[in-house]
Amino acid sequence: MSHSYLEYKFIVSPLQPGTEILLAELSMLPFESFEETKEGLHAYIREEDWEATLLDRVQILHNKSIQITFQHKKIPAENWNERWETNFTPIAVGSTCVVRAPFHEVPHVKYDIVIEPKMSFGTGHHETTHMMLLFILKLEMVGKSVLDMGCGTAVLAILAAMKGASPVEGIDIDHWSYLNAKENVLRNKQEQIVIYQGDSSVIPPKKYDVLIANINRNCLLQDLPIYCNHLKENGTLLLSGFYEKDEPMLTKKALELGLSFQEKIMRNDWVATRYQLKEVK
Repeated sequence: MSHSYLEYKFIVSPLQPGTEILLAELSMLPFESFEETKEGLHAYIREEDWEATLLDRVQILHNKSIQITFQHKKIPAENWNERWETNFTPIAVGSTCVVRAPFHEVPHVKYDIVIEPKMSFGTGHHETTHMMLLFILKLEMVGKSVLDMGCGTAVLAILAAMKGASPVEGIDIDHWSYLNAKENVLRNKQEQIVIYQGDSSVIPPKKYDVLIANINRNCLLQDLPIYCNHLKENGTLLLSGFYEKDEPMLTKKALELGLSFQEKIMRNDWVATRYQLKEVK
């Protein structure tokens, strides 16, 4: 069944922590998907889940120290394909990987990832996804167990599997992303990837060689101890979804948990970092 959606465009000042607080509050309402922008946040909700007093419960909208303006419009369900075909261009990541939509020309690269993004986050266009793809391209993945937290479209999990990682699992709290990730896994003939819906509480009771988390800063800070508990000795943790100014705070927390800092990548104001769990003596 197709659904019509409402798109809310929020302009937030100051951008942080305003946007993170707004996202956290909206996620408690029936909003299904979010996209952070240079001005704030886009949020999407099914038309049938909307009500006139919906935003009355969002406390940050009444915070005088943070200025938030917004507008919303209806996006008919039948327009989604046209919307993505208009806006989604192929993305080259390094010289060996391309992320594209099904309607794009087939490239001659080693890793050709086909994504039908719909409303899910993670196509390679955003700096954080692009940097995480670069990290995965650099790392040895053959035979490595991988967990992709906040997997969105599952593009990171798919690249890891294409590079020989096994087993590979992905988790996303957003139902739309969960369904989209499952579609993209099949589309790329990586049926062995298992996708779960939920937060860090649904991580299977085991440890991974590589754990990937491209989420917002507050979620990363909150769940870092959980990620460490699910890393094998000498395991690799890849983090992104935060700004350059937030990196020292995250690295400090990581070091306190027994991780060692390995390297970081920067694109514009965004950062991706790589840590390794120290060997137990």
